[in-house]
Amino acid sequence: MSDTNDENTTAGPSGRASFDRGMEMLRQVVGEGGQKAVDSLADVSPELGRQVVSWGFGEIYARPQLAPRDRQLVTLGMLTALGGCEPQLEVHVNAALNVGLSPEQVVEALLHSAAYCGFPKALNATYVAKKVFAERGLLPLPDGSAPRADAG
Repeated sequence: MSDTNDENTTAGPSGRASFDRGMEMLRQVVGEGGQKAVDSLADVSPELGRQVVSWGFGEIYARPQLAPRDRQLVTLGMLTALGGCEPQLEVHVNAALNVGLSPEQVVEALLHSAAYCGFPKALNATYVAKKVFAERGLLPLPDGSAPRADAG
């Protein structure tokens, strides 16, 4: 899957354009973790890897109506709501940081999800974020639990 020049990568010129656009978006947003995820499918379902790149990133993620930062907020919320998506959530917490969200904003988004998804899913997502933050040397985070003095 890492050989993006393979003629069998997509079905036709428009598919090739979607794949190329998707690979560029995947590199920009997710970084090497995205390529690793796609490569991990090469021996079992390379077509799923191609679809993730071509459709997920080349057609959906590349749309200009939402900035990558905003798409990552939506993605964090959706993966938290779904639950059981911790490996994908790990990739997208990293992506959220890559596109400009701060660790505190990621934590706030996951805290916000508790109201809509429940505490177990918000806790699981927060533990994933904590793992990513630790790997990136971002812990401990400043305490954001106290109300701001200028709030009100």
